Amino acid sequence: MATFATPVRSASLQLPALLCILLCSEVWVLQCGAAIGINYGQVGNNLPTPAQVVSLLSSLRVGKVRIYDVNPQVLAAFGGTGIELIVTVPNDLVQPMAASAVQAMQWVTANIKPYFPATRVTGVAVGNEVFTDDDAALKASLVPAMRNLHAALAQLGMDGYVHVSTASSLGVLANSYPPSQGAFTPECAALMLPFLRFLADTNAPFWINAYPYFAYKADPANVSLSYALSDPYHVGAVDPYTHLQYTSMLYAQVDAVSFAAARLGYGGIPVFVSETGWPSKGDADEVGATVENARAYNRNLLVRQVSNEGTPLRPRQRIEVYLFALFNEDMKPGPTSERNYGLYQPDGRMVYNVGLAQQQTTSAASLSLAASSAPPTTEAKGEHVWCRPERKLVFAMWKALPTQYPRPRGLGLWTGTACKYGMREGGKGSRFVTRAHMGSREILGEDGENGWRMLAGFAFRRRGCFTPFVPCQGARLVFVCIYGL
Repeated sequence: MATFATPVRSASLQLPALLCILLCSEVWVLQCGAAIGINYGQVGNNLPTPAQVVSLLSSLRVGKVRIYDVNPQVLAAFGGTGIELIVTVPNDLVQPMAASAVQAMQWVTANIKPYFPATRVTGVAVGNEVFTDDDAALKASLVPAMRNLHAALAQLGMDGYVHVSTASSLGVLANSYPPSQGAFTPECAALMLPFLRFLADTNAPFWINAYPYFAYKADPANVSLSYALSDPYHVGAVDPYTHLQYTSMLYAQVDAVSFAAARLGYGGIPVFVSETGWPSKGDADEVGATVENARAYNRNLLVRQVSNEGTPLRPRQRIEVYLFALFNEDMKPGPTSERNYGLYQPDGRMVYNVGLAQQQTTSAASLSLAASSAPPTTEAKGEHVWCRPERKLVFAMWKALPTQYPRPRGLGLWTGTACKYGMREGGKGSRFVTRAHMGSREILGEDGENGWRMLAGFAFRRRGCFTPFVPCQGARLVFVCIYGL
């Protein structure tokens, strides 16, 4: 089981005050569209053309993409697709842009204006992981460059559509565990104040590149693999100061950034994940870099996204997550893992099936829960099968499982305003709440026998075990994972 280490630094603000700031700042509640994003890197000599990439993304119904440059062919290819695009100012242009408002305007005029609004550029990342770079002049230039860039966008009437921020590595934190003790490093703290002020003034998000894989690889004996993989069935870890329970290391890292920002007086800034992923292949010393782990990590995050899940600190604010990456890139330097983060090979073959279903339309992002590697089940027959397929409660599927799968993986239930959960007691009962949630689809049903057993104060954990759950108003989804459904 994952545990949180004892904090090594005291907070400059009292924890109750931080919680008040953070919990009262949930103003970025996202609508019920997809928040699934993906990073489209191009460090390879065998990648598909931009037009082919757009076709693939449209078929997958992915609605958000991040690129690491302003390649004109890529920008043109995304025109008219409706896909939201984050573009990047390279690190070597940050200092010139900081020194000259004219250069910032020229950059916007040459690289965004010709394609906007047909190409939905919604963000500009100024540099990448600048705060943890060794170049002091580069770090000092970051916020001035962002100000000049934002001013150029405002002058062109685009500032209401295009955010300006930067993607930082988790190295900006001195502490990331427990999340409530999150704090920036002394080196970054002074630079963070004007940066956070800029984000607050322009209503822009904090983007973080976070990779639980690195934590697991560094200490596999003490870091729980299930926790690192964001397995929702893992018992997780409880922050001893807030008593919030975390089943995902990534979500704990996001909340640590939120607490760090709150310590500097900026708890209202949303924190989104600009990069995260898990390699499917690595060198001999790269523990955990396997296809199975990569599939599990990305699939767990996709399911959480489709379920509108927020972090424990901000449960009603679904965070944007950009998976890294779309393709394996054969020209990236470094260990083998660096060239094996992709969901796809450059020739279009899937490295593994994470569950993104190819479609013919280009609406919101789609996750096929039927693409699970678990074996399919046979539908139960009898009084618990309803005449309309969309009204067959998940209960009907569970009725078919016990003989073949005595201890199935689990069932997530949609909770109503009374926070009542259905339960299955040790494989004996069959009483469930009358609402279940499958991805973005709610399924309703009725019991054909003695009525559904409605129990408040409990939540399904795993394998028939139930643990106390504090009732609250407006709880949403626990989790859904049914074989073949």
